[in-house]
Amino acid sequence: MWQIFAFGLFVSTCQALYPASSNVVELTPSNFDKLVINGDEIWIVEFFAPWCGHCQQLVPEYQKAANALKGVVKVGAVNADEHNSLGGRYGVRGFPSIKIFGTNKNKPEDYNGQRTAQGLVDAALAAVRSKVNANLGGKSSGGGSGSKSSSSDDVIELTDDNFDKLVINSDDMWLVEFFAPWCGHCKNLAPEWASAATELKGKVKMGALDATVHSQKAAQYGIKGYPTIKYFPAGKKTKQSDEEYDGGRTSKDIINWALDKVSENIPAPEIRQILNEDLFKEDCDQKPLCVISVLPHILDCQADCRNQYLNVLNDMGEKYKKKMWGWVWSEAGAQGDLENALDIGGFGYPAMAVINVKKMKYSLLRGAFSKEGINEFLRDLSYGRGSTAPVRGGELPKIATIEAWDGKDGELPMEEDIDLSDVDLDAKDEL
Repeated sequence: MWQIFAFGLFVSTCQALYPASSNVVELTPSNFDKLVINGDEIWIVEFFAPWCGHCQQLVPEYQKAANALKGVVKVGAVNADEHNSLGGRYGVRGFPSIKIFGTNKNKPEDYNGQRTAQGLVDAALAAVRSKVNANLGGKSSGGGSGSKSSSSDDVIELTDDNFDKLVINSDDMWLVEFFAPWCGHCKNLAPEWASAATELKGKVKMGALDATVHSQKAAQYGIKGYPTIKYFPAGKKTKQSDEEYDGGRTSKDIINWALDKVSENIPAPEIRQILNEDLFKEDCDQKPLCVISVLPHILDCQADCRNQYLNVLNDMGEKYKKKMWGWVWSEAGAQGDLENALDIGGFGYPAMAVINVKKMKYSLLRGAFSKEGINEFLRDLSYGRGSTAPVRGGELPKIATIEAWDGKDGELPMEEDIDLSDVDLDAKDEL
């Protein structure tokens, strides 16, 4: 059975996302069967990982749904990053995964609706109706994975007259469908497009233009078949800013494609030098993980050498920017207490450790300090693999306040000239 490997760096309890006072019940292997499987109540259960950005975004809506469903349907959450046995038991392969344990507790239904409180509540009530009908011996009115009906109102009608104003002159990201009313493929796409528009509301604007009526825009963008979907990126646009949409035609395909484009606009993290306590806490305390690099002393690795290492870190920061990690660096010996706490330096420099400040645990790069070596190291961490160790002392060490590197080569200290004027003649002869 496929399993999600737990990694000790990450936050280990449900409270990492949901406080104890929440109506979201923390579920673990010790209470799951008793509460969910053997209980009479219908349950909505989220399988999450604390480091997952989409899980973090879901929190307010999930809590809102739990509050609304109190006394009607139970709402729970499993930290599948820690309790991988439960994640593996239900085939969880991505986060967040939401399942509804309704009429048949042994075969929960996947929730694929909107990640909103209303969508979750509608799905829960659909599961209640299904169970009630089953108890009455009547016909089921639908499974527990139903969701709020998508509204075509979320698809913006575009015309020759409003296209430039709404799409080109806006800073929003747009997906635009060019369709023909008689087109069968367009009719099949319509409910998927509407569902995606509802799910993406607030993130991506989705429009539709009848190319048989508004032929000016259809001609401008070279529309020759239906449906044709065009992507217009966020930010300042021109009339030539369009790109071809090359994803699938289901709502899930459209949503995933659009969210990938959204994530491309996330700026890469700045790789900052550790200069003082405040800067270190700002970059590391509130991040899921913090990547700490210790580069060779400037006398051992001059400016060009150091910049090559920093370029590697910038590339890795770009590659893993979706993780929202912190990235910092220090010169060998400049933050000795930090190096000792993380056992950095035993293998020479450069060195790297990734720390989870909340758990006071870290993992050390054992491979090469290169794009390939660092990528393999960080990839394993992102998949929940790797060994960890506790930070020495169980707390962050004192961070020294230092001057920022000026970007120049290092220079050896100047030797003082010897003044021979006060040296006696015999001494001069000896010199």
